[in-house]
Amino acid sequence: MIARRILILTLAVIGLAALAACSAKPRVPKTFLSDRQLNLEEFFEGKTVAYGQFQDVLGNVPRRFKVNIDGTWDGETLTLVEDFIYDDGATEQRIWTLTKTGEDSWTGTAPGVLGTASGIERGDTFNWKYKIDLPVKDGTMRVNFDDWMWLLSDDRLLNRAYVSRYGVRLGEVILYFEKL
Repeated sequence: MIARRILILTLAVIGLAALAACSAKPRVPKTFLSDRQLNLEEFFEGKTVAYGQFQDVLGNVPRRFKVNIDGTWDGETLTLVEDFIYDDGATEQRIWTLTKTGEDSWTGTAPGVLGTASGIERGDTFNWKYKIDLPVKDGTMRVNFDDWMWLLSDDRLLNRAYVSRYGVRLGEVILYFEKL
């Protein structure tokens, strides 16, 4: 009887993990929902603020935050100084150095990011992928980010990032950016 319950519980957990891992993510669009053109160097130059939260695959929201961003563009490199303020009072700073490598392509680095992040702009959409040692309460956790951004207006950007580890989705970060 106990072995059967363990088997049923194990199958249920595997099924939920498979379902979470298989849920659809956006794709770089072939057609566009608007005629707006996202240019990261224009949107993020100057001051921007973002509000966001992490939601795990079970729907729990363990953390919310605000990010004050100061961006500078020198014609080749976009530097983003991100100052995070978490709802529990914790703070963190991440400094991204992004390089435009083509008309629509970017690479970037930041402390904690493993290797080089890469991204592509298409119309009003930007997709950004990287692996990072993300600070958590007891140290760091190595995760993959598949970040999607959509330009909603000249001063608003929506961001949904899929967070995974070992190919299994842990949750999502949802952010709303606004130019100041």
